[in-house]
Amino acid sequence: MTLTSKQRAFLRSQSNNLEACFQIGKSSLTPEMTNAVLEAFNNRELIKLSVLKNCADDPRELGEIIAERTKSTLVCTIGKKIILYKPFKEDPVIVLPN
Repeated sequence: MTLTSKQRAFLRSQSNNLEACFQIGKSSLTPEMTNAVLEAFNNRELIKLSVLKNCADDPRELGEIIAERTKSTLVCTIGKKIILYKPFKEDPVIVLPN
């Protein structure tokens, strides 16, 4: 799914009040972390992840890898925060602007 800049800005504003659901630490991206993110997409469309200081990997690269593995869209990375979006197949909660 490709997002326009207006849609990205809208999703970024929606994520401002979200707490990070997951933290990526020293062990970086594990299969368990990927599965946990996939399960979280069953309950919500927008997820924020936090990359801890002891993780040596680049947050942007981690976001792209997670988005690819979970078939979601990387909204943006702001510092050490990753924001991912995956709309529900039926009845999406978040309605994106055109």
